[in-house]
Amino acid sequence: MKATKKVIGNLEKCYAVAPLTYQGKKHMLVAAEKVNQCRLYDLDGNLEDVIWEEPGGTMSIVQVPGSDGQFMATHKFYSPNDSKEAKLVIVSPSEDGWEIKTAAHLPFVHRFDIITRNGINYVIACTLKSGHEYKEDWRFPGKIQVCVLPEDLSQVDEEHPLQFQVIKENMLKNHGYCKTEMDGVVRAFVASNEGVFCVTPPEDKNGNWEIEQLIDEPSSDAAFADFDNDGEKEMLTISPFHGEKISIFKKQNGVYQKVYTYEKDAEFAHAIWGGEICGRQGVLIGHRKGERDLLLFTCDDSEKLTFQAEILDHDVGPANVMHYEKDGKDYVLSANREINEIALYQLEQ
Repeated sequence: MKATKKVIGNLEKCYAVAPLTYQGKKHMLVAAEKVNQCRLYDLDGNLEDVIWEEPGGTMSIVQVPGSDGQFMATHKFYSPNDSKEAKLVIVSPSEDGWEIKTAAHLPFVHRFDIITRNGINYVIACTLKSGHEYKEDWRFPGKIQVCVLPEDLSQVDEEHPLQFQVIKENMLKNHGYCKTEMDGVVRAFVASNEGVFCVTPPEDKNGNWEIEQLIDEPSSDAAFADFDNDGEKEMLTISPFHGEKISIFKKQNGVYQKVYTYEKDAEFAHAIWGGEICGRQGVLIGHRKGERDLLLFTCDDSEKLTFQAEILDHDVGPANVMHYEKDGKDYVLSANREINEIALYQLEQ
């Protein structure tokens, strides 16, 4: 795989990346982990706007479905040791710029998403922990909380916040999140010290959420790709919390079995994205310590289930990545946090 790199900006502790459709065009958002900006770029990497200057602390960004540029984001999650004041905000474009309103105060909220089933949008919020009294205090495990996202968000604010209900507790180091379609339903996958869990929205807003444990290995993150093209997605995990082990699990006789472990330690593996890239199924991984590589995992023999890892960039320390296509070409946006660099890679076979 050939990766052609273009640095499109420098942002101290750049962290969150996300797509955004705004004014009929596809864009990209990049936001900082510390007190710093959120920026709007076009797909060519041109800076179009600065959404906010502070407070930052942005772990996740998600567009409101069907909107023109409206999105939700986390604010004030600056680190696992500084996230008591974390919250969700709603960001809306207006004639006077970007309006930012508090949607809910959710201490320690790390990952969140908007997931849709049968026309109902749900917010799923994952808190890394539930309490904190001193540095590296892990005595209070995290939770998964959910709510229905109102169709009219104009009434949501500090005095009228979203009302969440807890659907799972006791999730130590509740860090990882992704979503993917399985059996025709878009499902959420949450990774914690207890393993990886599949979380399925109800068929209607009065129904119950389903939670299934897929593996019990402590996991920091997970992503899915149909590596061997057999019609069923495999699961790649990072373990343990902020860990160095990268493994791939294949569903065999209804159970996820480990079929591959990367032969090298990828210290502080963190960035992750899975799906089709350059016509192949694969998973992107970035790690923030050691060699700090941006890696692409693919399967080079589907019958023997042998996998390969290609280094796309070295010594950059990606925190998060996203893939997109434009004019038939594949691109990866990477928040190379450890060198304060926002990078755009064009990938070619």
